[in-house]
Amino acid sequence: MTTAEQDTDTARALQGLEDSRSSVRLRAALAAGSIPDARSVEKLVERCAIEPEFYVREMLTWALTRHPASLTVPRLVAELRSERPQARSQALHTLSKIGERQAWPAITRALLSDGDEEVARSAWRAAAVLVPEGEEAELAGALATQLGRGGRETQLSLSRALIALGEAVLPTLRAAMTDLDPRVRHHAVATERLLRDPDAGFESAIEEAKRVAALQDRPGGA
Repeated sequence: MTTAEQDTDTARALQGLEDSRSSVRLRAALAAGSIPDARSVEKLVERCAIEPEFYVREMLTWALTRHPASLTVPRLVAELRSERPQARSQALHTLSKIGERQAWPAITRALLSDGDEEVARSAWRAAAVLVPEGEEAELAGALATQLGRGGRETQLSLSRALIALGEAVLPTLRAAMTDLDPRVRHHAVATERLLRDPDAGFESAIEEAKRVAALQDRPGGA
């Protein structure tokens, strides 16, 4: 492909990202990833922040992973400071897919406890992927502050992030099992069970946690 042809294809793809039809935007994102061009990075990141369709956002993320990390990671890290929750969430999701650990310092406690659940969940997943060796226990402590938060999907996301840290998470989980908040205790017990038995369902793990807690709360314990 000549330089002129690539320029034309890149321009067409970037224009397609603005189309009102999601099918056209999907094809445009595919094209942008199929023929990586440094000039596409800014537009791809900008589109991630506002794209309403999940499957198009996933293709945008894929397209960004096809570009050099030296170009994408700094731009995505900058996006973590956006006031738009979707911009932060999608940037975190894309960073987790790129897997470049130079982004680790940008995964702040503020993001791990973000008020928007989608942002927080994306931050948990990204942190579990990017955490440097030896810092798993510290990350577990930060993640544990979110135990008991949200509904089933949010709690399951946090459990998966904690489980990804391996045995380093056990002291933190055991400490959380004595928390005054029953939601925190149940979530910690369920996560520890899933760590021991990955095939156990989350719902059954939560129910067992509640049952165990009820027995322990009886006079004289279980």
